[in-house]
Amino acid sequence: MSTVEKVELAQGARGEFELRAVLAALELPRSTWYYHQRPERRSYEEKYAHLQGPLEQIARKHPGYGYRRAGPELREHLGHRVNHKVLRRLNRCWDLPLLRATRTPKRSGIQQAIHAAGKRANLVAGLEGIEPLEVLYTDFTEIIYASGRARAQLIPILDHASKFVLGWAVGESATTELALRAWDRARLRLGELGHPVAGLIVHHDQDSVFTSHAWTARVLLEHGIRLSYALRGARDNPEMESFFGRFKVENRSLLLDAETLGELKAVVAQRIAYHNHDRRHSSLANTTPTAFLSRRWRGRRSRSQEVNSVQLLGRTSKKPFEEAMWKEWF
Repeated sequence: MSTVEKVELAQGARGEFELRAVLAALELPRSTWYYHQRPERRSYEEKYAHLQGPLEQIARKHPGYGYRRAGPELREHLGHRVNHKVLRRLNRCWDLPLLRATRTPKRSGIQQAIHAAGKRANLVAGLEGIEPLEVLYTDFTEIIYASGRARAQLIPILDHASKFVLGWAVGESATTELALRAWDRARLRLGELGHPVAGLIVHHDQDSVFTSHAWTARVLLEHGIRLSYALRGARDNPEMESFFGRFKVENRSLLLDAETLGELKAVVAQRIAYHNHDRRHSSLANTTPTAFLSRRWRGRRSRSQEVNSVQLLGRTSKKPFEEAMWKEWF
């Protein structure tokens, strides 16, 4: 029996029996008993927790104030009288000097527009009955390779309805150039599939890449895409988080075995091809993304009684839809 359990038993029996007899029966020293009767000591931060908010407020309002100036401010305006030694220790406990040195970066024009739009910036929230190739998702994720010695960034562009990865790119860091490379691949694939680009929704977070002028100028202004922004980070982009989770877990050993960035790109290309053409998805009634899109395409063609030429590709070749789906980039 632990000491705490003995103390609890002694507390329960104290009202019926003499304390000395109870402690003797439990073989519990009197000093231990009285030690546990002392009021619980609070930590320094807990004792002065009521000052954390006011001190942080002072640190933000007066970045140049140290603990000496914070004392009079606390006393005169907030009604708290605190010893300067206490203030000095609390400054260290709550990293208030670091808070004073931190500046909130000024929002860019695009970020200001997103902030002003509020919930309207998320075009995907509340959408129902999303058709294939109507809403696309994208984001960056870190890939560990070379037996854990190296790291790279992967950015795929994923279709909501079919789970088909239309484009992707791998690079050493998450840059606008890398994101535009993935987008150009996705745009070319959409052209191969005969699907118009203008009017599509591309949903992502508010990363500096996706709020940059280079990204918005190319995707929004040049190609007519409707950009949608997550307001709560990863929680507003669950499709990408789900894809990343499966992709990295299922392919972990293959990714780790890649020794160079070139080998990593080849592995990613192979596994995304597998994801698109061979991997069955429960959300697609256990079919592959390619089969799902092919079936929807055939149904659309039969309803419109189109001839067996890929008219939406803008040419008269007899290339079937399925062949366009199989094109991959390395």
